[in-house]
Amino acid sequence: MSASILGDDPETTTPKGPRVSERLRLMCVHAHPDDESSKGAATMAKYVDAGHEVLVVSCTGGERGDVLNPRLQADAHIVRDLAQVRRDEMAAAREILGVHHTWLGFVDSGLPEGDPLPPLPPGCFALESLSVTTEALVREIRRFRPHVMTTYDENGGYPHPDHVMCHDVSVSAFLAAGDPAAHPHAGPPWQPLKLYYNQTFSRARIEAFHDALTALEEESPYAEWLENWSRPDRTVTTRVECAAWFERRDAALLAHATQVDPDGTWFRVPRAVQQEVWPTEDFEAAISYVPIAEGEDDLFAGLPTDVGTADALATSPDLSIVHDTRTEREA
Repeated sequence: MSASILGDDPETTTPKGPRVSERLRLMCVHAHPDDESSKGAATMAKYVDAGHEVLVVSCTGGERGDVLNPRLQADAHIVRDLAQVRRDEMAAAREILGVHHTWLGFVDSGLPEGDPLPPLPPGCFALESLSVTTEALVREIRRFRPHVMTTYDENGGYPHPDHVMCHDVSVSAFLAAGDPAAHPHAGPPWQPLKLYYNQTFSRARIEAFHDALTALEEESPYAEWLENWSRPDRTVTTRVECAAWFERRDAALLAHATQVDPDGTWFRVPRAVQQEVWPTEDFEAAISYVPIAEGEDDLFAGLPTDVGTADALATSPDLSIVHDTRTEREA
């Protein structure tokens, strides 16, 4: 069992104790370091600045990732110790966003390529027993006590094995954390009240960026993406306006220097244009113990604003799911 799961990892930066905040708390579960900065980062920064505790959980260390920044691909230090470099990058991004962070302690599965696909490496996150990964995340949920969680949809957002496993463990732990019979040694029961899927990467958003670049008479890198787009549209229930935090989002993503090309498509649309044509980050409510209102603009919508009342709701034995849109994974 990893030190972070036990809660004594010196690189784990999460508050301790039964009352960790006087504001509602948000947990964002991601597969690798850098995912938190490309999926919901501006939303997290917005909530941090409003006084909320926000915890990023990285399920793996990204040890098997590639160096995607062409300027760094020949860097001997990076090649020699990518795992530590990615931990350092995560620490820098955490400071920029102002979030807390913990490592769940599992090993990156890598992205298999080829036809046929090679087997996943033994001991990797995607091959771990769901009961093992669930227990690890339940422990973090019961320690941090979030009122809301975010993760990926049933297809992982895209079909990376770690993203798919991140979905599976997030849903499993969300449902188990409030059950006193599940993992009783992992802390007192705590039921997060809402679970969302990140859905900012959508055809509508990419079309908006493509059209904006075309209107500026600039070359769009998205034309081929749109021609080959095959992902089905998802239901967006919640749009969090966070354009004022896009600069922090971009800085956090650039802190993951090995994982992003600063001259690549992530940064082709000027920030001011992004703020004008798509000023939100978007989410899909998957499971909730409180009603989801049409046109939500806040992940905490529908919850008691008083944290004591919200805490009491999260520990109530009489909770019932009132919103559940989970679907089976695509074949």
